[in-house]
Amino acid sequence: MGFPTTRQRRLRANAPMRRLVCQTKLSVDNFVYPLFVCPGTNIKEPIPSMADCFHFSADRIAQEAAEVASLNIPAVLLFGLPEQKDPTGSQGYSENSTVCQAVRQIKKAAPELLVITDVCLCAYTDHGHCGLIKDGKIDNDPTLELLAKMALAHTRAGADMVAPSDMMDGRIGKIRNVLDAAGFSDTPIMSYAAKYASAYYGPFREAAHSAPEEGDRKSYQMDPGNSREALREMELDLEEGADILMVKPALPYLDIICRAAETFDVPIAAYNVSGEYMMVQAAAEQGLIDRDAVMMETLISIKRAGADILITYFAKDAARVLRS
Repeated sequence: MGFPTTRQRRLRANAPMRRLVCQTKLSVDNFVYPLFVCPGTNIKEPIPSMADCFHFSADRIAQEAAEVASLNIPAVLLFGLPEQKDPTGSQGYSENSTVCQAVRQIKKAAPELLVITDVCLCAYTDHGHCGLIKDGKIDNDPTLELLAKMALAHTRAGADMVAPSDMMDGRIGKIRNVLDAAGFSDTPIMSYAAKYASAYYGPFREAAHSAPEEGDRKSYQMDPGNSREALREMELDLEEGADILMVKPALPYLDIICRAAETFDVPIAAYNVSGEYMMVQAAAEQGLIDRDAVMMETLISIKRAGADILITYFAKDAARVLRS
């Protein structure tokens, strides 16, 4: 009749018992905290579209990284903004890009912190697309050369892992070959393997100044209605040399995370993206929900679906909740 059995009541009797039998548990070890690095010096500016998130110059980002490390969060994911944009996104693959500068500063301030760098052209191109444009279309193969050049620049600066987010065909294999040839065969690749053409990216695109000037990204990002395609994309990336597979966004694609975890014997990452983050923030600001409770329930749902790695703007706050 819907009443719990005696056994269920016994196992829910008190908090220590519930912790003992809990099937899915969050750990700070699961978290990756995204950071945005911008040109200039002594800059820490709030991002209007993303509560409690900031643009940092490379000299200031080291302080933030040290705080992240003090919370025992194992990794950060860096996104960069350029001083100037151009058709090829040249500042993105410069050896002195904002990301390369930030990597070097973070490694000095918090050497124990794992530094992952986003590899994509969208924030650096004047058209806002993730690949080069030719005759009004994405020019896939020449884009691969620039993405590999960016990944190599980040790795030479000290990045521990690179994360290609562009969704160009063949980019994992190209990056793997270039890193191996340069002596970085031990540098892992975390592939944005199932990155959907999602409406949840809005706040991030304002933060990264990466919205496309014309058109959209539906020709190279995935159709939200497709699940089998996600598994094919993941399998191809593994064959090309990916070490970790990512699903992005997380909450609307928990089924994809689950299928990936059941199908592939590699770590699965999930990106709890800006739109998901800001929906919780906005509802909490209106007094409609308990922010911390919803935050933790959201993250446990992603972990329960099968994600080993949770990339989330909640990482610092969730780490504090777990610590307390």
